[in-house]
Formats: sequence, structure tokens, C-alpha cells
Amino acid sequence: CGGTKQSPINVDTAQAIFSPDLRPIQLSGYSLPANRELKLKNNGHTVVLDLPESLALTGGYAQQYRAAQLHLHWGSPSGPGSEHTVNGRRFGAEIHVVHYNTKYDSFTEAMVHPDGLAVLGAFLEVGHEENPYYHEILQHLFEIPEIGQETLVPGFNIAGLLPANLKLYFHYNGSLTTPPCFQTVKWTIFNQTMLLSHHQMSMLVSTLRSPDNELLQNNYRPVQNLHGRRVLASFQTMPLVKQSPGKPECAQAAPSSRDAVMGAAAGISALCILE
Repeated sequence: CGGTKQSPINVDTAQAIFSPDLRPIQLSGYSLPANRELKLKNNGHTVVLDLPESLALTGGYAQQYRAAQLHLHWGSPSGPGSEHTVNGRRFGAEIHVVHYNTKYDSFTEAMVHPDGLAVLGAFLEVGHEENPYYHEILQHLFEIPEIGQETLVPGFNIAGLLPANLKLYFHYNGSLTTPPCFQTVKWTIFNQTMLLSHHQMSMLVSTLRSPDNELLQNNYRPVQNLHGRRVLASFQTMPLVKQSPGKPECAQAAPSSRDAVMGAAAGISALCILE
């Protein structure tokens, strides 16, 4: 897993380059009926939900990509576990929705080509309320605690796992974060975080078991060197503003459902995160 375009990375918002050419991400076919069952599997490294090819990216990328699967990365009860970081901050967990270029016949064929893969990433944090979309996955984890176990999950609106605002994101060229680490991924990292309840995050970090029969935790890869790569932003990133010590506005100002990592219209909550 060497190379100069590896993932994940730390997104330094002060160095991110605003690109007006980055258009809103558009999803197609993401809302699935309950009778469309999906396979959920513990592969020993993460939990994977297989997605039908009817799910597609139809906007935001120069080419069209169809979905293959989604998976999660998380920490432990004692610490966060997102793969990407923002200004050095690691978030509670991270979702990756993996797509491959429709010009190729399969994910396996696509993943070796420079334009082969597109991954949508979003950060997960603990909030006050249960997230109904993540409940559709997390409620089934107890059925697949051991490596190799799988179960079927009723279809639901997969778009609900991602932020409502698909206009604000960071973009860079990188790699798969697990072997073989092919450097063929066009990454989109959304600027809003998704909130889970404390119980839901506990389920995520304390249910599945690894190949050595221990709890599967901290399944994230450390951030990799940029090696001169540019990180683009679809919006004007705010300058770094320090929050004065001891001020309580951070907790009071955080929105109840979806918080912003940083950026325009994020208000005081963005400043707290930027600190």
C-alpha cells in the first residue's frame, strides 16, 4: 500500500482550493422498497452492505458511476474512528459509499483504472436522537457478530445515510483505504456530519468481532501524506477563527439533527470545530 496518492488524508481547510466547477452531487435510485432485500455482512474488517447497481451518481462527477457497496469505519468507546480528519480532528465514525465507473463492466475491472472508482464519505458523530436511517443497518449487527456471517436487510432510503446538503464537499484523488490500496478513487468528503444516538454509536463500536475473535474496533487507517495533491472545496472555506476559551456557545449552538464540519452558514458550531 505504498504510493503517493494514498487515502485517507487530513483535510486542511486553510489549504483547500475553492473550485466553482464542483457541482452538487446527485443521487439516482437511492430510495429502495422494503421488499428489495440487501445483504449485510461482517467481513472481519468492517460491516458491508451490498448495494444494487440501480443506485447511481448522476451529477457532481464528469462521468457516471453506479453503486457497489457501503461500509463503515469506527473507533472504540474510548476514542473516535473516522478515517479522514479535518484540521486534525477525527470524528466518531465514517461512512463510505463505493461506486464504480459505468464504462467498466464490474467493480473488479474498474478498480484498477485511474477513473475507476468514486467514493462518497461522510462523518458520523453522537447526537441526542436516534437516526432512523442508520437504525436500518445497526439493528441487524447482532445477527452477524462473527466474521463471515451475513443477513438480509429490507430496502430503505440509502440517501438518508448521507447529509441532506450534497452541495458542500471536499474532493481529491486518492486510494482505497484497505489492501490492495489501488490509487483509483475520486473522493468526495461531505461538509456536514450525520448524527447518531449514543446507543447507536455504542452498537456500532461494540457488536462485531474481528478474525482474532476480539471486538472489531478502531478499523481505520491513519492519515496519509498528501505528496503535493490538491484538495478542492465546492464552497468558500472560512478562515480559521479561534473560539475563546471557556465560552459555552459550542454546545448551545450545535443543530439538533445535522451539524456542519465547517464552512459557510455553519455559524458558531463551525467555529468550535475549527478551533
